[in-house]
Amino acid sequence: MHGSAPRSTITLRALPGATISLPLVDPDISRMVRATAEAIAERTGVRLISLESDDESVTAMLEGPQLVAIGFAAELRRVTDAWHERKFGMPLWGAPT
Repeated sequence: MHGSAPRSTITLRALPGATISLPLVDPDISRMVRATAEAIAERTGVRLISLESDDESVTAMLEGPQLVAIGFAAELRRVTDAWHERKFGMPLWGAPT
């Protein structure tokens, strides 16, 4: 699926934390999110074109239709929320956009 294959983008926005106002500023959290996204893409065979992050959100561009991006984001959210909740006692993400 290279060349003129459809591309889709999805963004997850981090919730302000009780101890960290912008959780993605923390390099450990940011690295965990990136590593998880790359692992999900590799495991599922989805081509991750780019993964951009700032202090408040992560945006993934994937090769494939929007449904692929939604599924990818749901799995990224599920795995990283579970990790963040175990470590910090609260979810990482707000409502998907």
